Amino acid sequence: MRSYAIGDIHGHLDLLHLAHKRIEADRARTGDAEAPVLHLGDLVDRGPNSRGVIETLLAGQIAGKPWIVLRGNHDTMFARFPDGYRDPVLREGLDYLHQNIGGSTTLAEYGIDLSEGRPIADIQTEAREKIPNEHRSFLLDAPLYHRRGPVLYVHAGIRPERALQDQTEADLCWIRKPFHDYTDPHPWLVIHGHTPVPEPRHYGNRVNIDSGAAFGGPLTAIVVESTTHGTEVYLLTNTGRTLLTP
Repeated sequence: MRSYAIGDIHGHLDLLHLAHKRIEADRARTGDAEAPVLHLGDLVDRGPNSRGVIETLLAGQIAGKPWIVLRGNHDTMFARFPDGYRDPVLREGLDYLHQNIGGSTTLAEYGIDLSEGRPIADIQTEAREKIPNEHRSFLLDAPLYHRRGPVLYVHAGIRPERALQDQTEADLCWIRKPFHDYTDPHPWLVIHGHTPVPEPRHYGNRVNIDSGAAFGGPLTAIVVESTTHGTEVYLLTNTGRTLLTP
């Protein structure tokens, strides 16, 4: 069983095209045109072309490409911002317009006036008018995780020793320390992003593929091969595959 996965995109459409190109090259080598491509969320914010990322992935799904798009915390904040939503996980003093979040960059792509001192209620009203409903629905309808054989794909991770059906949206989209610190096996190998690392890393029970595209790093694409003998994860490069080992 083969699957592909791409880490946090954060508005870098050029890097997304490169990741898809590497996947297509691997498809050509294997003759596999059907294996799904999991996009692990955080399509938007910080980068220069979040709108283009949404439009590209939406058009691909409509065209019938085997693309699965998961929802990340930034996708939720963007899609719900026009309705006055503030994610309860955000620490005090942060909101979607804060420079650390990067939401202003995305809103500006839609022609929304972000003049200093403008009331946030006015910005939200304009966002409701200018952000296409299909873009917001595309993100809000995206699943929070995807299981495929012995592998679980999710944006941030899972709450250890909690049943999958009992995981909360905050767990799946925001979790860090409790998930990262857990070293025992999970019921699945968990492929995730959310927390930038210098390069994709296999920890034995999980694989982090957020290589920091939001902050000038590359965008990671991997291929996951599951057989009766186990599961192997390979980084896709311009020259082929590189095995990731714990």
